[in-house]
Amino acid sequence: MESKQMSIIGIASDVLNIAQPVVAPLTRAAIFLVATLNQGSDNRNTVRSLCGDLAGLLRAVEARDQEGGLTCVLGFGSDAWDQLFGPPRPAQLHPFREVSVEGRHAVSTPGDLLFHIRAQRMDLCFELATQINARIGNAVSPVDETHGFRYFDDRDLIGFVDGTENPRGQVMIDSVFVGEEDPQFAGGSYVIVQKYLHDMEGWNELTTEQQERIIGRTKLADIELDDSVKPTSAHSALTTIVENGKEIKILRDNMPFGRASEREFGTYFIGYSRSPGTIEQMIQNMFIGRPAGNYDRLLDFSRAVTGNLFFAPSAAFLESLSDD
Repeated sequence: MESKQMSIIGIASDVLNIAQPVVAPLTRAAIFLVATLNQGSDNRNTVRSLCGDLAGLLRAVEARDQEGGLTCVLGFGSDAWDQLFGPPRPAQLHPFREVSVEGRHAVSTPGDLLFHIRAQRMDLCFELATQINARIGNAVSPVDETHGFRYFDDRDLIGFVDGTENPRGQVMIDSVFVGEEDPQFAGGSYVIVQKYLHDMEGWNELTTEQQERIIGRTKLADIELDDSVKPTSAHSALTTIVENGKEIKILRDNMPFGRASEREFGTYFIGYSRSPGTIEQMIQNMFIGRPAGNYDRLLDFSRAVTGNLFFAPSAAFLESLSDD
């Protein structure tokens, strides 16, 4: 395995040539599949086989609409990595770190595999998800399947535009992909997901001005509030991470989801980063506060019901498994 990883780095003159489609354009639909790996060598072999064949499976579905923007990113949890691949392992891969304080709880939930499927059409997402599940069958146990949709002009169900501060260009590449700090896994990316449920009745009782002060941006125009009026507890303030005078960016591809008949309204947070520490610091700031007690008031209306950390290795790493 180590020789295969080193050969990957040897051909990686451009990180985008070997990476999974983490930085694909935003789409109108997505499916998030989280599963646990069942015990047994046959189950491990089944999942490893899918890793090597995933690109071909995607191409077969994509051929039905080549302008549909279909992509899939596959990530692995800490325990699954050890079972499937063994050492070496990504330097910063570890189980999701739970945070609990004064009733605010960033929960840690089971999850060995993440499939982040995106397309402009839900039917493409659904077909790929169906084919993936047919391939891995009883090798895994499903934990969560969430169908996300783009809501009007890229807004969350709480009414604010999501993902405004996503990095672009070279900054995005530098922010998302592992580089020389862990060369065996260059082109990979750490992924943290959290599924939030919203108290829409409580949220809608607030005035627009109150909502804007909680988020830190104007609701209609999506302009960040001036620091002179923006509370230090605003969501946008607490999720801004600065190190040595430089803001550290992540890539978000959050999606609204819900079931109207069950009055379920939520946001599926998914963040990609070169280091999980950036998103972990955001979560600490939100749930504990910066300083402690100055927490994100959005959590008075939003509750995290899942939490996982995955590593999405390069596409070249996945394809190398087809030679096993």
